[in-house]
Amino acid sequence: MTDTSIAWDTYSRQRPERRDVNGRGESTWFNWTQYEDHGPGAGLLEALPGARVLDLGCGKGGNAAHLAALGHRAVGVDISPKQLTAARERWGQAAGLELHQADAVDFLREDREGFAAVYSVYGAVWFTDPARLLPAIRERLHPGGRLVFSQRPPVEGCYGCQASYIPRGADEDPLVVKRWDYEPDGWERVLKEHGFTDVTADVLAAPPGKRTTGTLIVRARA
Repeated sequence: MTDTSIAWDTYSRQRPERRDVNGRGESTWFNWTQYEDHGPGAGLLEALPGARVLDLGCGKGGNAAHLAALGHRAVGVDISPKQLTAARERWGQAAGLELHQADAVDFLREDREGFAAVYSVYGAVWFTDPARLLPAIRERLHPGGRLVFSQRPPVEGCYGCQASYIPRGADEDPLVVKRWDYEPDGWERVLKEHGFTDVTADVLAAPPGKRTTGTLIVRARA
């Protein structure tokens, strides 16, 4: 296992499982934010029924499973074996869902069919060098296809490559992974530099009564 997969396996053990149903009583749903029952849904992808869509950093698979339930050909990719084990245990029998353990860039470079939409929810787009990842995404998106991703807004003054720390035991140093933080106009610039169009980036405010941290949602077209 690579250091990166070990780090995300460790993170997986610290994450709670997705609820059996959401606030509307649904067994599958799409969530772009870190808050329950908050924010837009899968419509941001603008994917037609039956479209092939890719989740980069799918984690335990809940969002991809929802897209499969909607009738899409949902492909989830994650570098963490433990995340994917949890995804397969809960969603492995879902029709239309594929799950793969792979590095995001490697998977995109090896794929030959392409996608109508690519998305990432606090996932690989946040934790992969955009100079490597964005060209690979654009190469695999069908003309007019959508790239949509969400992540935490940056800390003021801390832009570009930053360090995220994943805690371990009390006597162990935390694991470190890299992430890429930009303000909305920074992401708009980076995406346009890599040939994307129709780029928008906005911070969705947290729901009332929650912490003040919102969710940065970025949309672009190939």
